[in-house]
Amino acid sequence: MKIAMWSGPRNLSTAMMYSFGARSDFTVMDEPFYAAYLAQSGADHPMREEILAAQTTDPGEVAALCSAPFPTPHLYMKHMPHHMLEGFPLDWAQDCVNVHLIRHPARVIASYAAKREAPTLEDIGFVQQHALYEKLGGIVIDSTDIRARTEHMLRALCDAIDLPFDPAMLSWPAGPRAEDGVWAAHWYGAVHQSTGFAGAEGELPRLEPDLINLMQEALPYYHDMERQKLT
Repeated sequence: MKIAMWSGPRNLSTAMMYSFGARSDFTVMDEPFYAAYLAQSGADHPMREEILAAQTTDPGEVAALCSAPFPTPHLYMKHMPHHMLEGFPLDWAQDCVNVHLIRHPARVIASYAAKREAPTLEDIGFVQQHALYEKLGGIVIDSTDIRARTEHMLRALCDAIDLPFDPAMLSWPAGPRAEDGVWAAHWYGAVHQSTGFAGAEGELPRLEPDLINLMQEALPYYHDMERQKLT
């Protein structure tokens, strides 16, 4: 089985990668299209030059990598929808179980803005994720539900994709992993300190006035996918 997990940034995506990576029957892959996205878009992201040096910038080569054999029974690929620019190959995803990890825009924006100033709708990926869901279909799961009812939601996800649940998914060793992208040094600090999923989230964060409009732009895409989520 190949799982393509589609998620915007600041959305429990690294913890989910660690969860599946804790299973002995999975290989995991961390955002393989990141350098190709940066090269073609020209986006000025933290550690841009390091990322461009660490990965191939040819989207065709990345697509071939996503279709290549892997050494374990299953493969888990962490992907960002906004990395899939116009013209990037997507046929490889037709052979995957596509899962869409969502999170309320207020939580995403508050977390993202703490790491990078002035996020845009393009940066947080809601429009692109919604478009990919409409194109590929698949399963929707909300990160807030995972944190509130971790084992229940992981079991529900495994059931939905016809994969036996493994209790190893509930914890992992603290610290970085060999599979981490080079950008982990900037983005993965909190998850490197963790040994499992954090507990239930509190109330929605209060955003600065200049970020409220961004949340309002993203909400319709989130709510449309939220209606399809696992419970």
